[in-house]
Amino acid sequence: MWKRDRRRSEKAATANADPVGHFRSTELGLLVLAWVISGSFYALAYLGAQGKMPPSFTLFVVGMVAVSLMMHVAVSRLAPRSSQILLPVATLLNGIGYVEIARWDPPLARDQALWFLLSAFALTATLIVVRHVRDLDRYRYLTLLGGLGLLVLPLVPGVGSTVNGARLWIDIGPFTVQPVEVAKILLIFFFASYFAANRELLSTPSQRLGPRRIVPPRVVVPIFVAWGLSVAILGAENDLGFALLIFALFIALLWVTTGLKSYVVLGFGLLVGGAFLADSLFSQVQSRINLWLDPWSPANLAYSHQLAYGWFSIAAGGITGTGLGLGQSGNIPFITSDMIFAAIAEELGFLGVIAVLCLFAIFVGEGFRIAQRASSDFVRLTAVGLAALIGFQAFFIMGGVLRILPFTGITLPFMAYGGSSLLANYVLVALLLRISDEVNAERRGGEVVAVTFDYA
Repeated sequence: MWKRDRRRSEKAATANADPVGHFRSTELGLLVLAWVISGSFYALAYLGAQGKMPPSFTLFVVGMVAVSLMMHVAVSRLAPRSSQILLPVATLLNGIGYVEIARWDPPLARDQALWFLLSAFALTATLIVVRHVRDLDRYRYLTLLGGLGLLVLPLVPGVGSTVNGARLWIDIGPFTVQPVEVAKILLIFFFASYFAANRELLSTPSQRLGPRRIVPPRVVVPIFVAWGLSVAILGAENDLGFALLIFALFIALLWVTTGLKSYVVLGFGLLVGGAFLADSLFSQVQSRINLWLDPWSPANLAYSHQLAYGWFSIAAGGITGTGLGLGQSGNIPFITSDMIFAAIAEELGFLGVIAVLCLFAIFVGEGFRIAQRASSDFVRLTAVGLAALIGFQAFFIMGGVLRILPFTGITLPFMAYGGSSLLANYVLVALLLRISDEVNAERRGGEVVAVTFDYA
């Protein structure tokens, strides 16, 4: 009798399971909306600037649709139960950013289109290779070594190259890439694995130090050493932005793991102390802070004019913007990379900025929702780290442009020009999709198990 009920339950489970290649109508519908918005923006930008329809309009639309459909089909077949929101949001952010890149630097737009295609292959390859994110927990120290190795790579003579004072690039044939874009994902895996394995020890002060109890140093010291090495290497490469990003991820994951506010206070103290130390050791940090505190002084204006031009553009945009193709941001240095947020704010205005912020909030919120549903600490922390990575990147570069924070060279995710960044961000999307697919499969499996053993 029990065997017959079990077979019946297994058949019901098979009937209810999402088939491979499941038609994801919500995702496809949102992708169509992203294509319409991006295509319309592309046409309007060219009309505003040139007074006629862009000759490459059909090529742009067909290319965007083809590449996005390729990713949609790959996700449908390889992660059919995953979130249907992440890919459309990333595609729309990518499309809006591409419009501004094509508006101000068409040759870079052609390069960005190639990187978009390569990112689609990277997303598909990640879904094929990473069948279960939880399996990565077994490679804790390999991910640490890989991340630190990629961080060190630009410092190797003859391999790395210096651009605008920061030594973050390596040359691979005709391409120049930033290994740190992949390194930050590997470091998230390490942080998530270590915190998950030592969650109880990190959360429970068990060693006495005078009248107080503290967390055992043997648990805390290794993770602080790993963080310190990462920040020290980035300091040697003269990059303030990624050092700040790794620090923020480290403290955020530590706080999510333990829930102890004392770690947040400790993190703030380390941030202040590290800022004073970096200000005394690294000339680039001194320059960034001086430009942040006093951008209008005659001595600093020669270097802060990039930000000043950006502020003028943002002010010119007002509430509704000047209109696509009608902005005057062409005199801003690095308009398609570091300062693309200013170009968007000028032509789309405050309302356009709010729309972009909402898209990033949706992406990060969906990542946190996926994390909340995860069944293991490692997978949960990995999803938190990946979602927070996008959120911190967007906050740091937007805050830098708006002078809320010192200006850093971090790219605005999915929107700014940068092949390494775009490719890494789509790998991140693939990892979140894989986690989402696992979570939904486990939850459905848990329901099936409950039915299977209900034989009373």
